[in-house]
Amino acid sequence: MNSVQTAPDPVAEACCTPLTSEALSIEDAQRFAQLLKAVAEPTRLRLVSLIAAQENKEACVCDLTGPVGLGQPTVSHHLKILVDAGILHREKRGVWAYYSIVPGALERAAAVLAPR
Repeated sequence: MNSVQTAPDPVAEACCTPLTSEALSIEDAQRFAQLLKAVAEPTRLRLVSLIAAQENKEACVCDLTGPVGLGQPTVSHHLKILVDAGILHREKRGVWAYYSIVPGALERAAAVLAPR
């Protein structure tokens, strides 16, 4: 049984409006802050990096515990925060969950920060 979980993209509407061109709405600012909070934690930033560095651009929780030196429940917690922020996509395959970066999520976040 496969189940796929992708959270709504927190910067979907904000992606085209850099911070320097006009003020963000309250809702856009809250969604963008959620994304920034998610990647501002060193372990989560490392998890995104580890997943992006995989040849097939996805990783199982079981492959991520060793490199970050944390147990499976803690790594799963960090990954859930990244899924909820719209950065990662989660697909359950049997008893394992596999994670991949949502296409364009990091680029859209960078576009909000980049001046035009």
